[in-house]
Amino acid sequence: MVWRVSGRSTFQVLRQAARGTRSGPVSVRFTTVDASPVPRVGYAVGRRVGHAVTRNRLRRRLRAAVSEFAAELRPGTYLVSVDREACGLSYEELKTKVALAMTSASRKDHR
Repeated sequence: MVWRVSGRSTFQVLRQAARGTRSGPVSVRFTTVDASPVPRVGYAVGRRVGHAVTRNRLRRRLRAAVSEFAAELRPGTYLVSVDREACGLSYEELKTKVALAMTSASRKDHR
């Protein structure tokens, strides 16, 4: 089970105090500052990625990719962000990049 990230303060902590990694067009920040007992994931898909339909489609694909390996995620808070190139990836490529970045980010956190 994966919960959503909400609240401006959580996003600020993720941007300032979290450790991050990158796998192609996917970057992930991770922190255990909030001591969440389950993984919480937020998605940052900016306007540079494309118009609203493109951004929403990509966000849905990211959510589906994360849900496939949610049982393997370390408890904490993740922020998944993408570049424009992520739109051109197949679902399998996107899923691989997300999994690699998320596991790598959670290993880098030493809190």
